[in-house]
Parts: sequence; structure tokens; C-alpha cells
Amino acid sequence: MSSRFLSDEVPLNINFVDTEEQVLELWKEIKAFETSTKLSKGRKHYSFYDGPPFATGLPHYGHILAGTIKDVVTRYAYQTGHHVTRRFGWDCHGLPVEHEIDKLHNIKSPADVLNMGITKYNDACRSIVSRYAKEWEDVVNRFGRWIDFENDYKTMYPSFMESVWWVFKQVFDKGLVYRSFRVMPFSTACTTPLSNFETGQNYKDIVDPSIIIRFVDSEDENISYLAWTTTPWTLPSNMALVVNPDKIYVKIRDKNLKMYVLMESRVSHVFKSPFEIVDKFPGSALVGKSYIPLFKYFSGFENAFKIYADPYVTDATGTGIVHSAPAFGEDDLRVCQNNHVVSNDRQLPCPIDVSGNFIDPVTDFKGMNFKDANPLIISNLKERKLLFGHSNITHSYPFCWRSDTPIMYRAVPSWFIKVENIVTDLLKNNKKSTWIPEYVRSKRFHNWLENARDWNVSRNRYWGTPIPLWVNDDFSEIICVGSIDELSQLSGVKVTDLHRENIDNIKIKSKTGQGYLHRTSEVFDCWFESGSMPYAQIHYPFENNDLFESYFPADFVAEGIDQTRGWFYTLLVISTCLFNETPFKNVVVSGLVLSSDGEKMSKRKKNYPDPLDMVNKYGADCIRAYLINSPVVNGENLNFKESGLSSLLKELFLPWFNAFRFFSQYRCVYEKKNSKFMFDPKNLEKLDSLLDVWMLSYSQSFIRDFRDEMSKYRLYNLVPNLQAYVDTLTKWYIRMNRLNLKGDAGNQLTSLTVLYKCLLDFAISAAPVTPFICEYYFQHLKKYLTDCSDEVGKSVHFQMIPQVESKFIFLDLERTFVNFRHVVELCRKIRERNNLPMKHPLSRVIVVHPEASFHEGMKLLEEYLLEDINVKEIVYTTDHTCHGLSLAIEPNYRLLGKRLGKNLKDIISEINSFSQEKLLESLKEGVINIRSELITAEEVHIFYKIDNDKKAGNIDVCTLKELAVLLDTKPNSELEDEGIARDFVNKIQRLRKKAKLNPTDDIIISYSILKSESEADLQRFSRVLLNNKAKIEDIIKRPIIQEFGDSLNSSDKVIASETFDLAKNTFSLSLINPS
Repeated sequence: MSSRFLSDEVPLNINFVDTEEQVLELWKEIKAFETSTKLSKGRKHYSFYDGPPFATGLPHYGHILAGTIKDVVTRYAYQTGHHVTRRFGWDCHGLPVEHEIDKLHNIKSPADVLNMGITKYNDACRSIVSRYAKEWEDVVNRFGRWIDFENDYKTMYPSFMESVWWVFKQVFDKGLVYRSFRVMPFSTACTTPLSNFETGQNYKDIVDPSIIIRFVDSEDENISYLAWTTTPWTLPSNMALVVNPDKIYVKIRDKNLKMYVLMESRVSHVFKSPFEIVDKFPGSALVGKSYIPLFKYFSGFENAFKIYADPYVTDATGTGIVHSAPAFGEDDLRVCQNNHVVSNDRQLPCPIDVSGNFIDPVTDFKGMNFKDANPLIISNLKERKLLFGHSNITHSYPFCWRSDTPIMYRAVPSWFIKVENIVTDLLKNNKKSTWIPEYVRSKRFHNWLENARDWNVSRNRYWGTPIPLWVNDDFSEIICVGSIDELSQLSGVKVTDLHRENIDNIKIKSKTGQGYLHRTSEVFDCWFESGSMPYAQIHYPFENNDLFESYFPADFVAEGIDQTRGWFYTLLVISTCLFNETPFKNVVVSGLVLSSDGEKMSKRKKNYPDPLDMVNKYGADCIRAYLINSPVVNGENLNFKESGLSSLLKELFLPWFNAFRFFSQYRCVYEKKNSKFMFDPKNLEKLDSLLDVWMLSYSQSFIRDFRDEMSKYRLYNLVPNLQAYVDTLTKWYIRMNRLNLKGDAGNQLTSLTVLYKCLLDFAISAAPVTPFICEYYFQHLKKYLTDCSDEVGKSVHFQMIPQVESKFIFLDLERTFVNFRHVVELCRKIRERNNLPMKHPLSRVIVVHPEASFHEGMKLLEEYLLEDINVKEIVYTTDHTCHGLSLAIEPNYRLLGKRLGKNLKDIISEINSFSQEKLLESLKEGVINIRSELITAEEVHIFYKIDNDKKAGNIDVCTLKELAVLLDTKPNSELEDEGIARDFVNKIQRLRKKAKLNPTDDIIISYSILKSESEADLQRFSRVLLNNKAKIEDIIKRPIIQEFGDSLNSSDKVIASETFDLAKNTFSLSLINPS
């Protein structure tokens, strides 16, 4: 075992990064992950699906966040008695890989791929899919995530691809697959159509031309139909004009006697010069009128270059007349098909190739990129006096998510799944799962499903799972193949790899006597593959059928909020098609991790710290806790700030270590006088100290709440609960119980046993969140257990989350301590604003609360309360009008006025007439009921005020709801002397800590008064130290001497020395080694 954990010694300070490296060595030494899997065999299965990332880039904070969420949940599942299969997966196919190869080999078009050869092209893709796999494994391991890389799944494995074929065949056999010409978002850089949810991933604001064109009537050239477009590049393919049949259109005459037709409601937006309305008519009156084609490229189409009507035309923009290019618009294609301008059995008028360049017959712009052609097309129209208006428009436009180039909408033949047919089932299955946050399921995802479109699952690419459809030339015969064996039976060819280069040439004999069928050339959208991973990762249904039954649907999945239109969606669509079932039971949706200023993290801008730099500075536990402790695990965005890591280190990890070190120190103190400390639960059966009873109860309540939050996947509550626990343990229990824990009072063994149990249970419980530091603490703490030597005892991550021991829970006592803390904190606030240190005693405090039970609880803890707030007397009263106190109410007029309207005046009048008793009742209840209106605490502020004329002398007040604390802030000389003695002790303890001494180290404390502001100050300081010498020595457990000249032996060694100022005196303190 790593030497770090063999010694009982705990260092004074801890290097969290170095400690984590030591823990990684330990895990490697004991094969922790592999051992955990072996130990959990036979337990109930807990399943989760790991969405596969691409390994063509390095992991970023988004990946680290998702990995942390998955690791926290699956570690907890393991520690609550489950067997958890944790396999890493890789998305290997698709545009991210192909785009890299295209850039590397300067591939611009499909012809370039064919010239290279599909075999060589796919070999090149295969060679880079694991380019960063080692770096991924290193980063994932360094952040403490336990997952199996050796037994990973890859979407390019033949077994995975075969299961994808099986999935598709099930969908096909249910009649949910069809081929159609559809206008789809199309990436010209990647030469393939994209799905609707891919298109939504990358919108940008761009400037495009906004032009109005004259379409000249074919019978009267003095009449022009005005149409507006922001896509001039589609005009060479214009086949029709479309109007709204029910809207009113006008014919107007300008000052040059030219006639123009447009929608009446758009005239004022288009015409700025004088005009005359000649005629008005509905849009339906224009149907059938013909016009002269802008360009002659496609003049052979029957029924073209006419006006048609359709309700999709609106009066929101433009002229109310829409130019229609059926190859480049969904509504354009539909209208032209409905009016027999184009049909499925004839080539569409599409003069742009898959790379986005003009081709024949558009000879004027041949070879030009469609966007680059815009200025030339506009110039052409202007020269021919067909350009009526020209400006620019800024609008949001989709870009390819992979190549970052503008998307073109174009009609392409594609294979679709009939998602619209199963929308009702999708919505039903969506209700079967629990989402964090819930609104993502019930609103965002629900709305997306409600408006789901048929899914284009085909891509005109090469590196992917081939679509297993064999067809004849006119697609009248289609065979869907669902396995390698089926392909072999149908073709007589046995293959082991299903990529295109291995199966494209395989023929299947027609069952209808039409010769041989060939495979359709497309491959699957890689989202279809990742959506099939629940089945394909275990080669279902070809093997592992029992395993599949045990883990479908998944208990849990987690990804970013963008996956509502991605992986979450495809998982649900496919599982609904296959089994009409949800694929997951619980979903945690995370937001985006942004730079500190709220922008998207960018390598180019370098606007975020490198994750590995941060882990080497703060440790992985700190980053994990920071991410989990943010709105990002509740579907909101996180602005990543390094200061957040620094704060968490100070507020959680350092106090936690100090508590652990405190136990280790005073365990040593105990063992010097007694036998070796070992944890014995019997020592918890009879607890004399209320502090011990309370802390043990609080600890069990923490375990109960931790289990509850984890069972409901509310990860965002975990770290606040951890921080609250550490805060309670260190700032309250250890501080208030230090005499017992040090052995200066009470039963030291009992208190050490309570502290030990709290630290051990906390380390085991928090292990899923902060796996490294919990392992470190467990390796030290397990030495004091009598039954922790077997294999299960080798790691904290093999332990079960502690069960709640209800016999230790006393909720009334916990509530009493909450009240206790409130009183102390209010007193501290008064001291702070009066510049009165806590070490300086005051005479009395008056605690005001209407409930007698509150005061009974405070009296039970009075000895601790006197010590903690450092007063000599506590007065309890239920009179909330004592010492000039009274309750007042202040309405929030803005909030109330917005809600109550004309009733505001009457309700405010009634509120202002409340008696003190009514105000107190309202304060306790938190709401006011007036005339059936519930007024909340946000809408009215009820508070204590004090009448300075009635209060006694130096009384100051601080309040919290119905609790008021009145503190007499005037110190007397006796109390001031006591405060000086406390300050002196504090400075000794600070010097001991600075010198890195343990409580058991044998030292003498020497002091020497160097100077004083006056003789009276010197006399007073000397008197205070002399009178309190016995008390001071009792606290520090070491002798104290005043140094006069040569009073120290020459052999005495000064360990540390420092000069301090106190009570208008300057003195030196020295820590002396007498040996």
C-alpha cells in the first residue's frame, strides 16, 4: 500500500494535488475499479447509458461536467448495493471524422473521394478515430471517474453496426421508413443533408442582401409583380410566384405610369414615392396569371412561371408575393408539386451541385459558390432593370455544426423515419421518466416532441454504418437486411466488416424477377447510431439478451441541455419505435459551462483556464465539487470562475482537513494516557454530553438527507449539504466541545468516538462527490476499526453508504441547536457593528421570543451559550415590547400594486391597523390573509424596531423573524481584564500553530513586556497576567514565565518567538524547548 497511508502521522498542512496523486497510486496498486466490479457481482443491476463522445478532440469542461455527474451517480449506486456496469463509448463515424480527413487531403467534392477510393478514404478515417483516446483516458482518470476503457464500445465495431442494422430493420418492418424528395438543411462543405436537430445547433447573425424584383406580366409588360427575397442565388431556379388567396392585393401606378402588384398591407413598406391605387382584389384573382421568366434556364417546365395561391404567404415581411424555387424551399416544393409544376418522376430544377457551386444549365454563374454568386445575380437584374429595390438585412441563419459554413436548404432524396406517426407515443413515453430539472421534460422536450418532424436518417457520406437497404433502379423493390447472416443468406457473400468498401458491391437477387438489387449508397446519420447504443453496445439481440432485459430502460442518463434535440431525442424515438417504451427512467440535464464573462469557451480567444492547469492547482475533488455545486447541474449555465475553486478550497476542503487533523492530534493525546484508541460502538450507547448527543443526531440527519437528495438526483443540493456539515462540525461541535475532546473535561473517549464516527460516516457518504480526499481520510480512519482488514476494507469506495441510525436522532435537540446558533450569530453581528471582539466579555444579553419552548431550549444549553457569546448573564423573555421594542410593517407597494390593483389602498389601510399581537402572528406564519388575499413575506416586511427613548443605556438589538437579541454593549473594567487574558491566550495558541507544534509537545511559554504607553497600562497588563496565570496555564497545559534578564537557562532552546501588541503594551512571546 502507498506509504502515504501507512503512518499514523497526519501532516500539519495538506497538499490536495499531491494527495490525489497518492490516491491514484493506491487505486492502481489495489486495482480498485476492477476489484469493485468483482465485489459487486450478483447484486441488483443499476444501469446507465454513457453517451459516446468523438475522440477527434480533447475533452473540455463540458465533458468533465458530464463525466462528474455520471461518476457521482454511479459511485452512489454502487455504494447503495448495486452492480454498475460502467463502459466508456466512442462515437467513431460521421462528419466530425470525415471533416478532418477532408481538410487533411483537400477533399472538396464526392468526386475527390471517389478518386481517392472509398477504401482508402475510410482507412484514413479509421486511423484518426482514436487520435486522442489516450489523452481522454488520462484526463478522465485524473478527474477520478471510474469507467472501463478496456471493454469500451465503438460505433465502428462490426458487432455495434450489426445491431444498428437490426434496429433499423425493426423500424422498417413496422412501415415507418420511406424515401422521399424533401427539402432538407444541407451542408455543402460536408456534401450531405443534416437533420433538423443538427441544424438547430449553430445559428449566427449574418448580413444578407434584401432585394425586391420585378416579375413582368407576360401579357402586359407595363405590369410587374413585386416579390421579395434574401436569397438571390435561388432566382435562376424560379418556377412560380405565390400569393395568399384571402389577402387583399392592389395594382398601383407610380409617377412614371408603371403598374405594380403587391399585397395592400405591404404598400407603405415598399413605396416611399407618390403612387395611385388603380385596383383592389383578393389574391385568388391573381391565380393562373403568367409572367416572363427572370432567366431562361428552365423554360421547358409545363405550368411554370405562373401565379399560384397558398395560405403560407403572410403579410409579416416583403411584398406579399413569394418567389418559388422548388429545389430550395419546403413550401416552394409543396406548392409546385400540388400545381404540377414539378413531380417526383422528373429531375427538379436544381442548378447547384452538392458542393454548393452552380452547374449547367446556369452558364452565367457556372462554377461559382451559391453565396458568392449573389452580387453578380443582383447586378444582372439591375442591368436588365428588373431590380426594384436593394438593401441589406441582418438575420439569424443556420450554419453547419461541423464545418461552420452556411447551410443550404435543398431538395434531396433521403430516407426518413415516420416520427410524426408516433408523436402521441413519444409524448406518452416522455411522461414515464423523471427529469432534473423537471421543466426541461414537461416544457422544452415536450414542445420539441409535440412538433417533431419525420427524421432524415440518411447521409450522402462514406464513413458510417451503411443503410442496409437493397433496391432496384426505380425503388419499387426494397429489401431491408437486419444482420450479417441475413446478408450472407440473401447474397451468398459472407462479410465480417459492414463498412461501405466491404458491402457496396454485394448484389441481392430480386424476388420479383428484376435481376439484382444494389445497396442504396447512403450511410446512417451518426445520431441514429448513438440512439441505438442501448442495444448495439452489447450486440443485442444477437447475444446478451438476459443482460439487456436487466438494464433496459436505463436507470439514469445525463448530458447537456442541447441533447434534448440530440441524444435524448434519438434514444426516445428509437426505443418508442422498437418497444413503445422510454429508454431511461431518470435524466439529469446540465447547462453549459461558459467563460467567466458568460461567453462560449473558445480555444482561439483563450477565455478560460485549461482544465489540467486547474486540476494541478486545486485538485480534481475541488473542480468536481465546484461543478456539482453550481446551477449547471440544474439545467442552467455556469460562468466558470477560478475564484470559485479558491473559495471552495477554503470553505470546504481546508476546514474538513482541520477537523480530521484535530481528531488525529487528540487521539494521540488520549493514547499517551490510555490504551490505543479503537472505535467501539458501545461508547455511543450512553452519552453524557448534550453536544455529543446533538452532533451524533445531526450526523444521522445528514445521512438521511444525503440519501434522499441522491435518490431524487438533486445533485445541486449535495455540496451545500457537505459545506453545512463541515461548518457545523468545525465551527460549532469541535469548537464548543474542545475541552472534552482534548481530555480537559468530561469523557474524552466518548467525544473522540463521536467525532470519529462523524468523520468516518462523512467520508464514506461524500466519497461519490469527492472520491480522492475521502479515500485519504478512510485509509487513515480504518486503522481504528476492528473489522476492516478484508478486501472490502481496501477502499472507501467499496463501503456502503451508512444506514440511518434512527435511535441517535433527536429532532427537538437539533432544532434547539439551530435556535442556539441564531442567538449566537445575532450577538456576533451586534459585536461586529460595535467593534467589540468576541474575546471581550459583556455583562448581559436579553433574548426575546414569543415561545416558551424556545427559552426552555436555550436554558438547556445555557452554559454553552454563556461561553459562546461571552456574557455573564442571559435574560429570557416572551415580551416582544420590552426595552422599547415593537413590531412594524412595511408594504412593498410595487409588488402589491402590480397584483392587487384598485384593492391596494383598502388592503394597505387594513395592514397598517394591525395590532402588535397580529403582527407577531403574521411574522410567525410568514403570510397574511386579508379578504381572501394571501400576502407573502416578500410583499410585506415585518420587522422589529426599537425606541431609543425607552431602551436602557447601551442596549443594541439584532433580529431574525420573531427572535430578537438585545445585547448590553458597555464593558466594565473587570470584564475588560478578562478579555485581555483571553487575547493573551489566543496569541500563544497562534504562535504554537505557526511553529507547527502538537498539543503534546513539551514547551515553556515565556513572555517579556517590551514597552507600554503609560505606567498605568504596564501595571494593569502585569496585574491581569499575574491574576490569571493559573487560568492561562490550565488552558494551554504548559507553564508560563515572565522573562527578566537571565531568567532562562542557557540550555533552553527557543523554538519560536514573536512580538505582539495588546492593551497598549508591546510584548514578546517565546516558545521554549526545556530539554
